Amino acid sequence: MSAMDDHETDSDVWLARTTRAATVVIFRKNPDGGAAKILMVERNATLKFAGGATVFPGGKIDQQDIALAQSLVAGADVGIEDLAARIAAVRETLEETGLVIGVAGNVDGKIASEARRMLTSTGDLGPVLDAFGWSLQLDDLVPFARWWPKHRSERIFDTRFYLSDLGTGAVDIAVDATENRHMFWASAKEALALAERGGIRVIFPTRRNLERLALFETFEEVRAHARETPVDVISPFVAERNGERWLMIPDGLGYPVLGEALERAQRA
Repeated sequence: MSAMDDHETDSDVWLARTTRAATVVIFRKNPDGGAAKILMVERNATLKFAGGATVFPGGKIDQQDIALAQSLVAGADVGIEDLAARIAAVRETLEETGLVIGVAGNVDGKIASEARRMLTSTGDLGPVLDAFGWSLQLDDLVPFARWWPKHRSERIFDTRFYLSDLGTGAVDIAVDATENRHMFWASAKEALALAERGGIRVIFPTRRNLERLALFETFEEVRAHARETPVDVISPFVAERNGERWLMIPDGLGYPVLGEALERAQRA
């Protein structure tokens, strides 16, 4: 008897293997002028998911993120899943990069470093907020996209993408040295050019999002575009194009490039 005979469907398997996650595209003004820079992190090659790939900061949504969201949902304009994802994006950004986003309160380099040490030891953003007198300002995180593949892989991520702006170009960052091994600032066009030269490896969702971001020069332009564009679930699919199998995404969601040949697509 197969597993499916016990009233288990493909959808059940897909949902059971899904991990909720959040990632954030962090902008800063280019200190030399020109297109805004975004923060990219290179994951350690030993990681099972996207090992060695260059991505945006982020990670899975923890139970502590959900608990904090539950305490805030009564007065929020968005649902608990969105709240928890934004909280996870704030937490993961501080853990991975040392940057503080999505909060109101007194923040400088020393305070951010102390908050990061506390968060690393507890894994819970709530006590950090209390200790430093911060309040969450989650409207600062602008919804950009949601990717949720529908395949039968052992690891499936339902990932919400957000935008955040640091404004100033004078920003100190330090890699966490656990999940990531390198971080750098680059415009979306620069990151794509680096990938084309083989300097970094970008997986299919990252490439599509960089192409979309590269349409704009400033955070304000990207934010306006994001607010005008529907955030529907993106589930890549395989289609035939001129006798070749392509990995594709739906049209109408703001992406200028909808796919690439399956054999050339970098997947996690």
